[in-house]
Amino acid sequence: MLVMMVTAMLYFTPSPRIVWAGPPFVTDDPEPVEYRHWEVYVASQYENDKDGFSGTAPHFEVNYGAWPNVQLHLITRFSYSRPQGDTTKYGIGDTEIGVKYRLIQETDSIPMVGTFPLVEVPTGDSARGLGNGSPQVFLPIWLQKSWGPWQTYGGGGYWLNPGSGKKDYWFFGWQGQRELSKKLTIGAEVFHATASTEGGTYRNGFNVGALVHFSEQHHFIFSAGRDFHGENLFSAYGAYVWTFGPSPKK
Repeated sequence: MLVMMVTAMLYFTPSPRIVWAGPPFVTDDPEPVEYRHWEVYVASQYENDKDGFSGTAPHFEVNYGAWPNVQLHLITRFSYSRPQGDTTKYGIGDTEIGVKYRLIQETDSIPMVGTFPLVEVPTGDSARGLGNGSPQVFLPIWLQKSWGPWQTYGGGGYWLNPGSGKKDYWFFGWQGQRELSKKLTIGAEVFHATASTEGGTYRNGFNVGALVHFSEQHHFIFSAGRDFHGENLFSAYGAYVWTFGPSPKK
């Protein structure tokens, strides 16, 4: 993957087309990165609950349009965790891999439909609070529809979450956003997740965020929110994003 990314940086020139959905929100979308195009994120996350705080500093996300309607996805993390009354732990976190596939293209009358299976590989040290300790798999369906400057997407799926004290759970989310100008898009989401641990509780939460486009290649995206019901008291996400790909043929 790293060799492919460096090769692309050397031989590709910036692309005028940008796909915006998914980050900075937890609700995802069905639209893959355009064929032979790239998205590279340098990001950080923070979450605070009654038991302490945790996050990533930083994590790296790479998305590549490997085939028409198909996107390859990779996240590697440097994670931190500080339980209440304890010291901060820092190190390599879990690794996320996935493939996004668009099943139905959007038309005037029907939404775009796609799936984005994910696997969380337990590369982080769970004993130090830096990983889940066992593999997780997410099997979702996502929908999306656009009207002029407005766009909305959402759906949900099932998390396979094995391990002692853990349980499989459902996640559902829906997002809406509006392009205010070529430089700025704002949006918000609501989401629901069933309990992921034995004796745990469900989550209802929200995030608000924005996407700032400095140019066709360079962007900054961020969001913040909390749970209406659940353990999250405050969470935030921010990322620099570089988008590029082959120039259109003249």
